Amino acid sequence: MPRGFFIPKGYHPVLDLHTTEQAIMRIKDFFQLNLALELDLKRMTAPIFVLKGTGVNDDLNGIERPVAFKIRHLHDQEAEVVHSLAKWKRMALADYSIPVGSGIYTDMNAIRADETLDNLHSLYVDQWDWEKVITAEQRTLAYLQRTVETIYDVIRRTELYVYYEYPVLKPILPEKITFIHSEELLKRYPTLTPQEREDAIVREHRAVFIIGIGGNLADGTRHDGRAPDYDDWTLNGDIFVWNPVTECAFELSSMGIRVDKGVLKKQLGLSGQEHRLNLKFHQRLMNDELPLSIGGGIGQSRLCMLYLHKAHIGEIQASIWPEEMIAEFKRNNIVLL
Repeated sequence: MPRGFFIPKGYHPVLDLHTTEQAIMRIKDFFQLNLALELDLKRMTAPIFVLKGTGVNDDLNGIERPVAFKIRHLHDQEAEVVHSLAKWKRMALADYSIPVGSGIYTDMNAIRADETLDNLHSLYVDQWDWEKVITAEQRTLAYLQRTVETIYDVIRRTELYVYYEYPVLKPILPEKITFIHSEELLKRYPTLTPQEREDAIVREHRAVFIIGIGGNLADGTRHDGRAPDYDDWTLNGDIFVWNPVTECAFELSSMGIRVDKGVLKKQLGLSGQEHRLNLKFHQRLMNDELPLSIGGGIGQSRLCMLYLHKAHIGEIQASIWPEEMIAEFKRNNIVLL
């Protein structure tokens, strides 16, 4: 089942608009409280824009254009609306003197003007961004997997809470999450595209963490793009669950152990972006001013969409959609906010 524009046959929302809004509030409050308790995170206020040219903004796949504007009181210096807070969070760990074993989380709100609009993707991105200080000894696959299992337990716990509050919304998530490397996926499904591989493995196991995003696979391709200067491509991955409403592998979180100095230089070299070593964020990392860390983002609207059995992310968040999309979905009982 390809992702994109999709209308489930015979779809009707389980909850009405007003009940949905109430449920969204309850889900967000419950999830972030439990995530903070399990990972020892403190809430921090985060920026919605950063100065251009500092290397702080997330470059995503390197082709997405950030929304930018000039600041009159800074002599027209440009700022960019964040794509994510991957680098800002790591600097915040240092600036706020967060100790080893603890971390921060924040509400991240972004605008991604080049996003392809469909059931799962919007111009507006809202997620919990989190970051935690670790030791050099914890930069291992085993530590990454334990952290993923902790987050997945919070995801399942929240689903059970939603079921308790709204019994009509039956739980669909399996008890455990399955781990598989993107290289193993390629071996298992050599004729499929990365997206088709995700659908195949997640359809089978229902909840999967795919390890190794950003680096080249054995055939010279990449499973998916990832900026070279925050995640270690060998120690990162994405959490997917099977969504029976949209009938596809449904990404909930992107996360990973962050680059150290050696990995930063290596991945920038592989990407032909060594010039970024002169930027503010990269200089702080190379000068040992930033702690080792693990972190990621967890989609707020995505989680609500899953728990509330919605067919389109526009049933959860207010955004801008093509008029023809609004009309077509409305004819099929999907009202976009």
